Amino acid sequence: MKIVLFPTVEAQRAFKFKAIADPHEVVNANSLKDAMDSIVDADGFIGKITPELLGKAGKLKWVQSMTASLEHYVFPDLIKHPSMLTNMRGIFSDVVADHAMGMVLSFSRNLHRYVMQQVEGRWAPLGGEKGRVDFASGPGVTNSIDLNHQVLSEKTLGVFGLGGIGKEVAKRGAAFNMRCIGLDPFCLEPSKEIPKPWPMERLDEFLKSSDYVVIAAPHTPLTEKLFNLDLIQKMNHDAVLINIGRGAIVVLDDLVKALEQGLIAGAGLDVFEIEPLPETHPLWKMSDKVILTPHVAGYAPPIASRHLAFLVENLQRFLNQLPLLNGVDKSRWF
Repeated sequence: MKIVLFPTVEAQRAFKFKAIADPHEVVNANSLKDAMDSIVDADGFIGKITPELLGKAGKLKWVQSMTASLEHYVFPDLIKHPSMLTNMRGIFSDVVADHAMGMVLSFSRNLHRYVMQQVEGRWAPLGGEKGRVDFASGPGVTNSIDLNHQVLSEKTLGVFGLGGIGKEVAKRGAAFNMRCIGLDPFCLEPSKEIPKPWPMERLDEFLKSSDYVVIAAPHTPLTEKLFNLDLIQKMNHDAVLINIGRGAIVVLDDLVKALEQGLIAGAGLDVFEIEPLPETHPLWKMSDKVILTPHVAGYAPPIASRHLAFLVENLQRFLNQLPLLNGVDKSRWF
């Protein structure tokens, strides 16, 4: 068999792939021309396939994406092509879920707002007098506690998208004794945390039932721009929207309107319709009710080794004619 790697992978990885594949051929293509020439009789391809490359392939059976997301990867000819497409989903699930839960915790205890006060050197418990109870005070101690800070065990976590990341988010919510509900257009498999996933037909009810809505879905033709103003305003006024899925799912201009009008209480975003988010975007000015991170939820030291281990596993499976991991429904982009 013959495997083509393109774009070129670092020498250490290429050496490992070649050692595993021996006596099969592995070509680490160092140019587009090299990849075009090599893919003609290749059985497998690891990297970024393009219409131009696919058009040259004569007997390709397997295409391995280097990423989990596929909205910028699939194209019509690839969808129709008989080759099997696999992706990297699963290696980021716990890392991204940690990030989402960090946002939930920050909003529940106003941590993001206290960090801003810390920079100013300002001691000011949030919440005003409403919902506060007096205690005996001593020197330098405030005489009251803000009861508006939330107790997560009294809140409902709604997870939109129940793939690997969504299920990990639910696990973390359950660990804080939150009520967890989940909705997915395709996955209705039960889990310990969400024994009865909700279908798409219950989306309005799902939004109304959630104090925190965490988007953990992929970018697909169905989810693109799904969270527009009409949908966001079906959430509760004191609810928070968190997106660690894909930026194209949330219409940013509509989210800004919802926040400005008080239709929801806050938003936590790691992904955006436009990346990088323009420095003039109004979301930057909403730091009291918005947490923004620059698409870093999937960053963590173990990811590189997980990435390599997965590629090695799938390469071995392909060469030994065993079932491949992470097969993709190309028409659905996941």
